[in-house]
Amino acid sequence: MKTITHFQKMKKNHEKIAMLTAYDYPSAKGAEEAGIDLILVGDSVGMVVHGYESTVDVTLDEMILHTKAVKRGAQNTFIVTDMPFLTYHGTVSDTIQTARKLIQSGGAHALKLEGSGDVFHMIKRLTGAGVAVMSHLGLTPQSVGAMGGYKVQGKNLESAEKLIQDAIAAEESGAFALVLECVPEPIGTLITEKLTIPVIGIGAGRYTDGQVLVYHDVLKYGTDRLTSFAKSYADLSKTSRDGILDYIREVKESVFPTSEHVFHLDDQVLHALKGGDSK
Repeated sequence: MKTITHFQKMKKNHEKIAMLTAYDYPSAKGAEEAGIDLILVGDSVGMVVHGYESTVDVTLDEMILHTKAVKRGAQNTFIVTDMPFLTYHGTVSDTIQTARKLIQSGGAHALKLEGSGDVFHMIKRLTGAGVAVMSHLGLTPQSVGAMGGYKVQGKNLESAEKLIQDAIAAEESGAFALVLECVPEPIGTLITEKLTIPVIGIGAGRYTDGQVLVYHDVLKYGTDRLTSFAKSYADLSKTSRDGILDYIREVKESVFPTSEHVFHLDDQVLHALKGGDSK
């Protein structure tokens, strides 16, 4: 299993880091078998799997449940779990207790926290307590309401400078890596060059230390529309839909099941059941 040390060496050696967001046993198992570097159990599970309107609705119990499932499917892969909405904006004690549950009960190797400002204080306290933390800047979905929607961040001088300063502060707070979402490519490049920790982009351009996409986007599974920065490498939605259509047709036409799909009974037992002599 790759560790934080491996990811640091990958950045130093200019080896790209491939990260995938997965939510359950089969997706994690497939990701590990393919050789993914690390898995993110994202709170995007709320929208992708549960059909919520945003990540805000995702609970701690749900994140623990999905982390446990991913851990069972990918026992030899480094797993990062999102701390859900408002679970790290209260007291330090409450935040540490939440982190403990995600790590001890869920099985996460590291946690991801969105945002800046007071969040950096929490990152420092968590890392000081021995928790590995990944920072998340740029477009932060938990704060999308306050941001005015899903918009590219850092497009003007003031916001770009703040984003760079925040990225430096994230590293100084003890984060072992940074997810940078939905920013202009030059900003992604500048931040990657300035930081000594790995920068993993999602819509942050070509020159970050790695990339992260959602399992369901990569395989086009259960999604009809992709964001402009995502790419599908398969079409499981079409494959699964075609398979279900074939199943329905075969049931309707009495093609399925065939004799190979049923359990058989000894003829003498059947004869007896029908009222014949069992001797």
